Amino acid sequence: MSTGAVHHIECYVSHLERSAAFWGWFLEEMGYTLFQQWEHGRSWKLGNMYLVFVQVEDRFQEPPYHRCRVGLNHLAFHASSRQQVDEVTAKLQKRGIPILYEEQHPYAGGEDHYAVYFEDPDRMKVELAAPE
Repeated sequence: MSTGAVHHIECYVSHLERSAAFWGWFLEEMGYTLFQQWEHGRSWKLGNMYLVFVQVEDRFQEPPYHRCRVGLNHLAFHASSRQQVDEVTAKLQKRGIPILYEEQHPYAGGEDHYAVYFEDPDRMKVELAAPE
């Protein structure tokens, strides 16, 4: 454990089962393993850090999440290589998950930044970036 390292990140989601299917697939591609599972939540762990997704209460469903409002904009993950970015991109497309900034892909983050950008079911932006 490193002082100051992220312990966990918890996100409320509008539909737990839909989000768990999306995040479970992607996080397991990244080497995470299912860590916790309960009626209203799931978490996946990698090393000492884990990501948690919890069903939001009905009374807090509106307004829906939007990354341009105050709060979290996106989650970015390290890829092992450009090849992994390409493989995940192909899997996203096969699953019908749109690639953001497709006209600039895989350099939407700049000419030296090889990455794929996409959204989770609540439209939270996700980035998978190759080593520079």
